[in-house]
Amino acid sequence: MSGTQTGSHRAGGAHASPVVELDDVHLSFAGVKAINGVSLQVQPGELFAVIGPNGAGKTSLFNVISGVYRPQKGRISVLGEDVLGAKPNAIARRGVARTFQNIALFEHLTVVDNLMLGRHQHIGYGALSAVLWRGRARSQEIEHRRRCEEIVDFLELAQWRSLPVGLLPYGVQKRVELGRALAMEPKLLLLDEPVAGMNLEETEDMARFVLDIRDELDLAIIMVEHDMGLVMDLADRVLVVDFGTPITTGTPDEVQRHPEVVRAYLGEALS
Repeated sequence: MSGTQTGSHRAGGAHASPVVELDDVHLSFAGVKAINGVSLQVQPGELFAVIGPNGAGKTSLFNVISGVYRPQKGRISVLGEDVLGAKPNAIARRGVARTFQNIALFEHLTVVDNLMLGRHQHIGYGALSAVLWRGRARSQEIEHRRRCEEIVDFLELAQWRSLPVGLLPYGVQKRVELGRALAMEPKLLLLDEPVAGMNLEETEDMARFVLDIRDELDLAIIMVEHDMGLVMDLADRVLVVDFGTPITTGTPDEVQRHPEVVRAYLGEALS
């Protein structure tokens, strides 16, 4: 893809400014704590994972970063700008894109058309220009499609590019959803269980693409995932949460040695 950089910062380097920063974030629903005092920083080029059991608050964490939920307490900044209380579309324009646990594609549209939907915030022309397809509308449409074709090549989707996504295998559909997020040209990518429901081959393919995104596109990534082997293989750092409360943050090796993590989440196989 054009404009890419080779090599990641691998946790951003000592002097990098965080892409996203949470400070003592609290979120409750009817008195039930979904997020209880979570603080984190994610640096440019860092793959940061969040793990914990079902109901631990992982998706709620994504929802406060992307503006779906507004926490009752704490601070959230993206690229140095306070986004607490900002609407999801404003945070997306700030450079945050996400995928979802459940595939949210338009199954009757082609792969390329689904990717084009990720370009919506970059469209700078109105409906009349689009109908006439002249001037800015024409030039921008060509550029948007060029960028989507780069994503098709990057994620190895060429053989399916003109097919309705509803006809594609599950693993390929997950790849298309990832591509739609990349089409937004984000600075921060939120991956919510990117390999959920995949077989071994599909999981290995997705893992390779996630690493390529971090290393070649130099994107900061926060990944929520239940596949502990995948997390420990890919992540630069890991945050462990339980009932919304952070237990520890560290490298995969550090997390695997933490007694509470071993006992509660990883078991003896990874201890």
